[in-house]
Amino acid sequence: MKFTGESHSSGRRERRAVALATGAIFAVGALALSGCTPTSSGAASDATTITVWHYFSDENQVKVMTDYKDLFETNNDGVTVDNVYVPYDQINSKLISAVGAKTGPDVVVFNGADASTLALGGALAPIQDQWDSFADKDQFPDSVVHRLDDATYGVQGYVNLLGLWYNQDILDEVGVTPPTTMDELNAALAKVVAAGKGGITLSGLPQSQGEWQAYPWLSSFGFNYDKPDAAALTDAFTMVQDWTDTGALTREAVTWDQTVPFQTFAAGNVAFAANGNWQIGTAASSADFNYGVVPLPVGDSGQVYLGGEAEGIGAFSTHPDLAWKYLQETYYSAEGQAIALADVGSIPSRLDAAADKAVTDDPLLSAFATSIATNGANYPSAAVPPANVADQQLVVGQAWSSVIGGSATPAAAAEKLMGQLTPLLTK
Repeated sequence: MKFTGESHSSGRRERRAVALATGAIFAVGALALSGCTPTSSGAASDATTITVWHYFSDENQVKVMTDYKDLFETNNDGVTVDNVYVPYDQINSKLISAVGAKTGPDVVVFNGADASTLALGGALAPIQDQWDSFADKDQFPDSVVHRLDDATYGVQGYVNLLGLWYNQDILDEVGVTPPTTMDELNAALAKVVAAGKGGITLSGLPQSQGEWQAYPWLSSFGFNYDKPDAAALTDAFTMVQDWTDTGALTREAVTWDQTVPFQTFAAGNVAFAANGNWQIGTAASSADFNYGVVPLPVGDSGQVYLGGEAEGIGAFSTHPDLAWKYLQETYYSAEGQAIALADVGSIPSRLDAAADKAVTDDPLLSAFATSIATNGANYPSAAVPPANVADQQLVVGQAWSSVIGGSATPAAAAEKLMGQLTPLLTK
């Protein structure tokens, strides 16, 4: 279990850095909670259960949910938190289906980009009044607050984004350094494939996860949703299809969510993984080689989504006040954000927690922090009308998947996608 910064470092050093980050932010969290949020005792007079729907299957992400459950139950006598797993590709439809029966969870943990879709579908309760009265709201940048028609429906407790993970042992073997440009990445891929190693892993699913992974590469060639361009799409699709043609990227990626590609990378025979900061815990526990992270080499025009799960209250919550208290004491507290940092490496969205040196000086997190500063982009793009976000993500994900899978040429995929996007980008 090793990671590299400017030089090789041991897994023990990484665990120490995470422990320092956790300790520092927990101290901030204790102060914040003592002065700004309700104390914990007497949350419910009788035994009460609140349900929390999420889509996490990765072991470390599930641990965050368990740690939040333990934290809230410890601080609130008589309350039980029931964490309910719903697969990623089913959670939106199940939430909206529950609206018809006027049922659903108390707390929803969802893809932040889907806030408008879920709000329009009636699955989320507006939390504007609660947010306005939240003493710590000024610690959250506006980019993590999700609104529709001037009403707040969810807030991200952390920020997740993609970086380029690398296997230092493989790079040393073939004589290349971690790439900082697209040309350097493509040259490195050619060398590692020639050496009989896997080149890169990523998700090629034909849905929103695929669009999430695709956008940095598309934008690196000049594509954006403000003014979409077929030539930029074709160039980006050509590069990615070249990866599959040479074997640098397996076509199996069309069936992979973002968990499987990193598990494949962590097995040790692949040079690169386009994956997120939430994989830090998995790397520490699973990777038996020297590794590190650099910003995705997408150039000046490339953009990396600043994503992460948003959290809100279900429209038909039976305990909305307790659900809001759960959010304050877990996702929205400095203490809770320290838990997500320690368990999976999620970057705190609170300004006070994110500014701690234990976060900014971490050799892995610093690469992601650099991307936030230089290439960070709002997720979803403000150029996409809220009602069309789900369809926009779907068609881009499908195009991305068709190119990786080889069922469409780059030019044909670009032409089809442009025809699909044009009506979706009209307000």
